[in-house]
Amino acid sequence: MGAFAAAQPLLIGLLLLWSSYGKFADPKQAERTALPRLVGESRAGFAYRTVAGVEALVALALVLPPFWVIEAVAAVALALGFTGFLGYSKIVVPEASCGCLKASAKPVGVRAIARALLLLATAGVAVFAPGGWWTAGPMLLVLVVEATAFAMLSAELDRYWLLPLRRFRIRLSHPYAGTASDDTPLVATQRRVLLSPAYRAVDGMLSSDIHDYWDEDGWRFVSYAARYDGHRATAVFAVPHHDDSPDAIRVAVVEESTGLTLYRPTVLATT
Repeated sequence: MGAFAAAQPLLIGLLLLWSSYGKFADPKQAERTALPRLVGESRAGFAYRTVAGVEALVALALVLPPFWVIEAVAAVALALGFTGFLGYSKIVVPEASCGCLKASAKPVGVRAIARALLLLATAGVAVFAPGGWWTAGPMLLVLVVEATAFAMLSAELDRYWLLPLRRFRIRLSHPYAGTASDDTPLVATQRRVLLSPAYRAVDGMLSSDIHDYWDEDGWRFVSYAARYDGHRATAVFAVPHHDDSPDAIRVAVVEESTGLTLYRPTVLATT
């Protein structure tokens, strides 16, 4: 147990460095999170960069010697803050994205909250480490399994492994042969999308029919190939299962190569 606990600061430190880099590289992500609602639009960017700075400091403290228990305690505090913020986002601003690691058009979901809870549990274990991660020896190999779990819970990485798997599945069977977890046929979802203000807002950018879909947290996400200002992009429609009104559907156009949100209409008229 001691070696396992000692290995955790390295994983946590690397995750926090990645998270910090993503925030500094694209501070405009703050606008797509719940921060403007929580601290005000004028202070959201500053708060976002402040969190990034704290993440970087804690990460460096965890990765670089010497090791002190206070570093792991600070990581626990950060993980608690992340979990609380995601819970707030899910309840108060359900359409907001996570803004945790790098740009993502998806709103906060169960996976993001589960990732924050996993980080909290990992940091909790690190509190009991008898020494720095360099004393963990062969136990460092366990971090590969843990890192894989974090990757599978990270929507920001879906385009590297999950989307290729889904596209492979689509090549094996026509997408209209499938149904969602609540037995709603895909063709019914397509009909709703075509009649929505969201579709009219981006119709001129679309360059394909539906090429992917998935269900998550009461929503069906449907994607189309698109182009925006010369960029290859993907238009992702969020269709709620339990709200049939056309104006409940949302859309974001995401750059294919970087995952950055290029366009997201915020006010959609129904007429």
